[in-house]
Amino acid sequence: MLINSELFDRLRRFPDVEAPNLLAVDAADRLILDEADAALAAAPAGSVVVIDDHFGALTLGAAVRHDASGLRVHQDSIVAERALAANADREGLSDRFTSHGLDAELLSGAQVVLMQLPRSLSALTEIAEIIARHAAPDVTVFAGGRDKHITIAMNDVLGRSFGEVRASRGRQKSRVLTARTPIPGEPTYPVTETSADLDLTVVAHGAVFSGPRLDVGTRYLLDFLRQTPRDIGVAVDLGCGTGILAAELAKLRPSARVIATDQSAAAVASAAATAAANGLADRIETLRDDVAGSLPDASVDIVVCNPPFHVGAAVHTGVAFKMFEATARILRDGGELWTVHNSTLGYHSNLQQLVGRTTVAGRNRKFTVTRSVRTR
Repeated sequence: MLINSELFDRLRRFPDVEAPNLLAVDAADRLILDEADAALAAAPAGSVVVIDDHFGALTLGAAVRHDASGLRVHQDSIVAERALAANADREGLSDRFTSHGLDAELLSGAQVVLMQLPRSLSALTEIAEIIARHAAPDVTVFAGGRDKHITIAMNDVLGRSFGEVRASRGRQKSRVLTARTPIPGEPTYPVTETSADLDLTVVAHGAVFSGPRLDVGTRYLLDFLRQTPRDIGVAVDLGCGTGILAAELAKLRPSARVIATDQSAAAVASAAATAAANGLADRIETLRDDVAGSLPDASVDIVVCNPPFHVGAAVHTGVAFKMFEATARILRDGGELWTVHNSTLGYHSNLQQLVGRTTVAGRNRKFTVTRSVRTR
């Protein structure tokens, strides 16, 4: 529809990474809204829920196309949450929605759910289960994504929580899975596993990267934590995931104040649960934030980081560079950044320029660990 096309042309990704090959609206957003058109037109105010809207296309598209209000929105990413808020403010639509956690308040009485399909089956499982438990019995879920990321297994996951699941016809390499007739059941997330070699219990919600397992890059970085200074005052696990690095730092440096921060609500909840499961809840603070933006300048002694090298499906180093820039801001003079990255990415010169003197602490066949010392 033209009304959405004009809106979509104005949407931005900010404060997320912006680049010519990264768009604020994709074909899946458009198809979800088209497939849900009749359901949205019939839905009473306050009965529409949007989950993991990337930058606001689903929320604002529904608001404009159907003059909808009372939309309830959950976005795992605080960056996506802020992008929606910024786009809504520019369009004068901030009063059309409220933001929520992935919980009963979000979904109670929901009749229509619009969502971008997550990349992982575990994230989809947790979302599907909570919709089935709390939404209205006549709820219809419209879950869309790009064809290359949709698998038959997603139908199976939805089929465990809904009696009817069907796939739309494809359009512009996108497709929508429609689910009806919820089958409420007991939640299977978060999950808990104990790592014998680390003597650590890890708790993970569905959307957190790598689940409760130890990511191989993080595992390599753990080998170097004993080389960090003993007199750490404040340490930050930047992009903390399940909080494994934060927990190990807290155990290794008992006098340190450790902050586990991530842009993902699922990651922050997982890190808090991991800390509690290991008796470290009083030692580790959790913070949902965009690259530690709320931490004061020059306030941190140590940052540990295993940065991502994708933005959605695209290989892109923009997020890693944002993390390095944030680290340079929050580190005190002489503070250290310990990071692990795929050796092919060659971050050494970037770290040298953005943070300070950088040396290679270790390298194996796949990963490199570097130590960067902040100089102001």
